[in-house]
Amino acid sequence: MKKITLLVPCYNEEAVVGKFYDRVTGILNDIHQYEFEILFVNDGSKDGTLALMKTLRAKDIRVSYLDLSRNFGKEIAMIAGIDHINSDAMIVMDADLQDPPELIPEMIYWWEKGYKDVCAKRKSRAGETWLKKWTSHMYYKVLQQVSSIPIQPDVGDFRLLDAQCINAIKLIRESQRYTKGIFSWIGFEKKEILFDRDARVAGVTKWNYFKLMNLAIEGLTSFTIVPLRIASLLGCVLSLVSILYMCLVIFKTLMWGDTVAGYPSLISVVLFIGGIQLLFLGIMGEYIGRIFNETKCRPLYFINEYNNTTVKK
Repeated sequence: MKKITLLVPCYNEEAVVGKFYDRVTGILNDIHQYEFEILFVNDGSKDGTLALMKTLRAKDIRVSYLDLSRNFGKEIAMIAGIDHINSDAMIVMDADLQDPPELIPEMIYWWEKGYKDVCAKRKSRAGETWLKKWTSHMYYKVLQQVSSIPIQPDVGDFRLLDAQCINAIKLIRESQRYTKGIFSWIGFEKKEILFDRDARVAGVTKWNYFKLMNLAIEGLTSFTIVPLRIASLLGCVLSLVSILYMCLVIFKTLMWGDTVAGYPSLISVVLFIGGIQLLFLGIMGEYIGRIFNETKCRPLYFINEYNNTTVKK
């Protein structure tokens, strides 16, 4: 009997963990030809999320939980859970039930047809503002243009991955993680299924615009060096324009004795070029900062407890 693990990273999801379990098990109980595991990863929650996980573990042997030592962020929580999966396939889901568990049978169907990565693509996104939808659409459009790998638009973490994909992801140990890009980078045959994303059933989202912006920067800097190339090319263009302008001023002065342009035009040019230089330094700083973080070679996470057992190593 093949085993499938549902990977569910959680951070302060006390309001939804119970609802998630009830709805998911209602689906899994009707699928008899597979063995299922529900692996919750507690990413340093401050509420009663961990206590609920332990309660579910006590009443259902299919439930496992992994308690991280602090809040490392969703990307690290996912790789922590993946490291503890030894199954034929896994399904990554959010606990807020925006990812409908009713799609699980369809995902399994296409997996059995031979697809290694069965991902859910959003047709609509309930409960999200027009601005968030528009910025997300534009971000994926830009990322597709600048990335050297095909990034799937409107596709999140909700997907079924074969054991071959799981083992490939386990080999990627970078600390600055953008898992949506990693799913595309590893390759393997993919199948998209469409769905309408629901609003959260309870609780509040942990993704504010600042965190989303950080995630977007991670995506751009993790899978492309185009920003650095743009900075280099634009720097060359500005240097050429500056040299031509300098030659023009010298020529006019020698031929007609014209004085150099006054303070307003001079300070405008200085401020413009200075702003461009600071922008380029910021882009370089993003990449250098990532190099710095990777060279420290710190462990990605620490585990406090795994299924009622304290982890000492």
